[in-house]
Amino acid sequence: MKKHFLSTLLGLFVMLFSLNALAQSTVVKGKVLDESNEPLIGVSVILKGTQLGTATNVNGEFTLNVNVKAGNYDFEFRSVGFRSVIKKVMIGKESPIVLSVQLPTDALGLDEVIVTGTSVATSKKQLGNAVTSLKASDLQYSAATSIDQALSGKIAGAQITQNSGNPAGGISVRLRGPSTIVGSSDPLYIVDGVIVNNDSRELLDLGGYAQNRLVDLNPNDIERIEVIKGAAAAAIYGSRASNGVVQIFTKKGKDGKANVSFSSTFRVSEVRKTLPYNTYGKAFVNTTITDKTQMDVTRYDYQKDIFRQAVGNEQYLSVSGGNQNSNYFFSGSMFQNQGIIKSSDFGRSNVRMRIGQHLNKWASITVGGNYTYSSSNEIPNGGINEAYGALTGFIFSNNFVNPAKNETTGAYPSTAPTAVLRRTNPLEAIDRFKFKQSTSRFTGDVQLNLTPIDGLGIDYTFGLDTYSQLGTAYIPPVNTTPSYDAGLSRRADANVLQVNNDLNIRYQTKIGDLIESTTGVGGTIQYDRSQTTSINAQQLGVFGETVNNGALIVSGESRSERAFAGIFVQQTFGIANKLYLTGAGRWDAASVYGLDNRWQFYPKASASYVLSNEEFWKNTFADVLPNFKVRAAWGQAGNLTAIGAYDRFTNYSPVTTAGLNGYLAPLTLGNFTVKPERQTELEIGTDFSLLKDRIGVEFTYYNKEVKDLILNRTLAPTTGYNNRFVNIGTMTNKGFEVMVRAIPVQNKDVKWTSTITYTQNKNVIDGVEGNGVLPFAGGFSQVAAVNGYSLGAFYSTFFARNPDGSLLLTPTGFPQRERGTQLANGQYTVGRDATGQPSGAILSKVIGNPNPTAVYSFINEVEYKKFTFRLQLDAMQGFDVFNFTRRVGERDLYGGLAGYEAELKGEVPKGTSAALFSIFENYIEKGSFVKVRELSISYMATPKALGLKNIRILLAGRNLLSFDNYSGYDPEVNSAGQSNAVRGFDFVEVPIPHQYSIGLTANF
Repeated sequence: MKKHFLSTLLGLFVMLFSLNALAQSTVVKGKVLDESNEPLIGVSVILKGTQLGTATNVNGEFTLNVNVKAGNYDFEFRSVGFRSVIKKVMIGKESPIVLSVQLPTDALGLDEVIVTGTSVATSKKQLGNAVTSLKASDLQYSAATSIDQALSGKIAGAQITQNSGNPAGGISVRLRGPSTIVGSSDPLYIVDGVIVNNDSRELLDLGGYAQNRLVDLNPNDIERIEVIKGAAAAAIYGSRASNGVVQIFTKKGKDGKANVSFSSTFRVSEVRKTLPYNTYGKAFVNTTITDKTQMDVTRYDYQKDIFRQAVGNEQYLSVSGGNQNSNYFFSGSMFQNQGIIKSSDFGRSNVRMRIGQHLNKWASITVGGNYTYSSSNEIPNGGINEAYGALTGFIFSNNFVNPAKNETTGAYPSTAPTAVLRRTNPLEAIDRFKFKQSTSRFTGDVQLNLTPIDGLGIDYTFGLDTYSQLGTAYIPPVNTTPSYDAGLSRRADANVLQVNNDLNIRYQTKIGDLIESTTGVGGTIQYDRSQTTSINAQQLGVFGETVNNGALIVSGESRSERAFAGIFVQQTFGIANKLYLTGAGRWDAASVYGLDNRWQFYPKASASYVLSNEEFWKNTFADVLPNFKVRAAWGQAGNLTAIGAYDRFTNYSPVTTAGLNGYLAPLTLGNFTVKPERQTELEIGTDFSLLKDRIGVEFTYYNKEVKDLILNRTLAPTTGYNNRFVNIGTMTNKGFEVMVRAIPVQNKDVKWTSTITYTQNKNVIDGVEGNGVLPFAGGFSQVAAVNGYSLGAFYSTFFARNPDGSLLLTPTGFPQRERGTQLANGQYTVGRDATGQPSGAILSKVIGNPNPTAVYSFINEVEYKKFTFRLQLDAMQGFDVFNFTRRVGERDLYGGLAGYEAELKGEVPKGTSAALFSIFENYIEKGSFVKVRELSISYMATPKALGLKNIRILLAGRNLLSFDNYSGYDPEVNSAGQSNAVRGFDFVEVPIPHQYSIGLTANF
């Protein structure tokens, strides 16, 4: 037996040695040019069917050493924005082999390579669904400080909103509308194969604002981004992908000499617009309507003491390089940015590494890691839950009170009418409050790629994302806050761990001469854990900021764990390089559901037909439409965000009374039969090009239906519980998206690229039980889910009107609320008494919609010799904003805004502002805007000194102008932060500043 084993082993060794002897080393080199005979940088050069590849250098040159048997081989040349070219090369005794390659322009990008959840690199022409791909150059002129901020306006089908002007202000991303009511509609983010956490944890109450964790990633490290927008495309990702998928690929080393890149950027941020304040030098002595007596006052502009010109800077350094067998990329950065609210700032330090190594011809390994430490000084603003914010104090102030502190006592005066309520002096919040956050985060991955035989690929990815977030707050004793006059200290911690293990196996082969087959199977095991603690202390001592300085201490803690498992199979047939058919299915399990509904199946089917590859098309339409493709896709995906890790249980809470431990009965009854919310989407579209591929058009129509929405059902009192999670709601999103990319001019000196994106979406929800209205606390219950309307509709009181539409005034001449009989689903019947005045209950209806009917952008980039000019306009049309700020600032009790002056001057009756205060329809405004989102000019120099390859100087501006009719700070902000349901609610949220920056990048 032993002898047989040794002879077999010897035979294998001889065979491997013989195969190696048959192979020979050959150098393939050359140059890649564009249509203007200019060198192309970064073109991928790949020996098809192997892992051998390289990229062109700054001169468009490449060198590739191949060790293969003699024969005919295909070398593929790919670059974003150009059509791929395949060169057939005969490998023999000749070496080196010199190639000259020219890539034609391609505005449509059907040859772009997309990496889907199966890890199969697929050309865009094969896909039956719309996918948006962005490269680093699409982001480098944006002057954005975070990745999601940089995506704004660049993706058809996406609504990307900056909710706050804080330096780490959260961003909301919606791909083809919301997909849940009580969960999250943010997409799934994957960075280099790692599923990353993008939670918006409110460890501190800052008025609704919260950071989201994409702020931890540096845009300078990004190589490209792929956005998969619908369930039909994302079905392969299973129960975490109903909101779409954003795949982020970071930079890696390329063949050639080491490349050192250093950049330095200086930024200035300013408030774009302040609110007109009350400057009238008189005030009423009281609020009695019949008493018109006034007194002389001095008015103060509080905003000039709240806002400032903020500065920031960033330093970035990267080193990369490699050869055919290994590559490396290292980077480090330091970022610091002040906020436009005094005393606020955000800082971030990053180090990143990525190392790739070919173990042999058929095996390679890649290891990546990123560590980030961020910290911020926060000033609470807004007032969704608490009322101690700076801007909250401003809007509730009588601005005839001097807000400055008493220089003798150091005390700050109360600027609010204390006989009515207390609110914080805004200058005290800035000068005395200490709110801080910090995050320590590591993200890493290990990827093993095997191609043991022709056509077979095996990929394993281990991903880790873990971070610790700390929030501390301190309000010293003796202050002007309404609730914490004795002081407040708070500490809150969150520790998060996420792990994903993914194994993907694919096999590509030809069946005859016409059919190409790609089979993919794989599985995933994922785990996440979160632990949060909080300690609140009140009645603080005179000294000390920590929680142990309080006499009244309340603590809390929560822990959660979730596990996920999934397996998938996908089959694609390509027929004659024209028709591509794909079918797939994924089985998914999540620990948050009961055993009966834990495993779910999500199918997918798609088709793509490239008509322009047909002979009849080439002979008839090729001159007009050189590329033409039709596509369709159908699929399902799930949503896990609407239910917590243990919400299926009936959860009792611990309580201590008189030193004895006990448990508090819950109000929510558990439900083991709850299952994931399920989204089904159909999309159909076409991609075509015009004028010799100078114009590319992508059009997609989609219809998304969500069923089994998880909502709270109200239970009968006899059950002993108030509510229970059940699958009852439905939602639809219907719309279309268009992207047009054109290259009107391209020659040796000038290249002009224009891109237009347009998205139109209609969202409707149904299945809300009870009276068909579900209010949300994040909008003071004036925002709701109403059957038959879009999510987050403004639902509240409205004007009583005459039959001709004019206002029905009270007998004393004031506007008033409508009354009558309230019906289900926001419907009503108006009531009138014998005098024609409103009678019955106070009515509510849908008074506004924060969801835009259209989102579009227009991007122009012109390269002239060594100059590059870029302009991006972003627009949202057909939506409303609830201006709660104006509601408070124009009320007679406070009257700090200019809108109250008319009452002081006698232009409207005294008491008008008080009458309007309860009619919320009065504060709904049109939010449509067009913004100059990005404007930049750069110059590239190539000095021959100090080893420099080039230097780029960049002048850029962001959010420079907004063309709108909104009376508030900014129609884009949202006081409820990243809330899924509450959108367009403006209650003194920090406005988005306009920003100027100057930067220098040097490559060695």
